[in-house]
Amino acid sequence: MTQWITEFILFFKSMSYAGIVIALSFEFVPAELVLPLAGYWVYLGDMKLVLTILAGTLGGTLGPLTLYALGRFGGRPFIEKYGKYLWIRPHHLDASDRFFEKYGSGVAFSGRFIPGVRTLISIPCGIARMNVFKFSLYTFLAMLPITSLYVYLGFKLGAQWEHVDEIVKPYIIPSATIIILGFGFYVLFKRLRSRQI
Repeated sequence: MTQWITEFILFFKSMSYAGIVIALSFEFVPAELVLPLAGYWVYLGDMKLVLTILAGTLGGTLGPLTLYALGRFGGRPFIEKYGKYLWIRPHHLDASDRFFEKYGSGVAFSGRFIPGVRTLISIPCGIARMNVFKFSLYTFLAMLPITSLYVYLGFKLGAQWEHVDEIVKPYIIPSATIIILGFGFYVLFKRLRSRQI
């Protein structure tokens, strides 16, 4: 499967930065594979670091918009019926629904840092008809540091880019916890401040 996806990504390399955007627009293509490989292309001198990060962030924002649209215009029944064709199972939906109910629209940002939730959180955002501009902005702001990390590590590791996931894995949960807590405190601070005005 990984070999097939890698060949699929290499097909888009001929389109340069646009190819990265398009590849990441397909939600079934893991960003954890695309971005380090793109970092390797930077290492080879085929691309520029900043433009690669920007392309990856843009693609990482467009991809979730497709699932957002499915949730908004198709609703839960549509996803339950046809989601299996996109590797979406009912228990995935249940987990993302619970996360959305607990944390509200801010999950469009914070949910991106949680493995198993980051992709499917777009669906309950769409079902809840969250403002699409707000959804896109939160997604972009979350994808920027994630993209930067994976592309930079792919660049630094060079020919060993495939080992990026091994380096990142131990830090995912602690980093996600810090980011979500920080975001939670920010939202709480804004609410308390609005009540005082």
